[in-house]
Amino acid sequence: MRLILRPYAPDDFETLYIVDQACYAPGIAYSKRTLRWFLRLPGADCLVAEEKGQIVGFLLAEHAGRRAHLITLDVLERYRRRGIGTALLRAMEEKLAAGGVEQIELETATDNDDAVAFWHKHGYRTLGVLKRYYSSDLDAYFMQKLLAAP
Repeated sequence: MRLILRPYAPDDFETLYIVDQACYAPGIAYSKRTLRWFLRLPGADCLVAEEKGQIVGFLLAEHAGRRAHLITLDVLERYRRRGIGTALLRAMEEKLAAGGVEQIELETATDNDDAVAFWHKHGYRTLGVLKRYYSSDLDAYFMQKLLAAP
């Protein structure tokens, strides 16, 4: 199947919300209000992945100056392990690096072994643990990657 990556459009909002709810447990998934707030942040950037006209994933980040923060990377379960998350991440990293970003940070749940492995595979390193980061009292790893200049 042909994967298309494109910028977020406001008409995508409801679908992105549904995807986020499907990808994360309560306490980790974003409310509509929070997701909308993140999308409207200064420096917000969101890439959407589509297959056959259907949104199957997205990556939401925000940046200011030389630093960026990956807010969420969501890929519907039935589309995982097909390179969609990697494609979204590479495209966003390239875009951020071209805009002068040198460092990307993110948080991921300490009990999400697949996500931790994904981030390590893509060059992110664990810098610490954020205690009770999620509303469910779940801890998160604080991770970072330094980007090479484009």
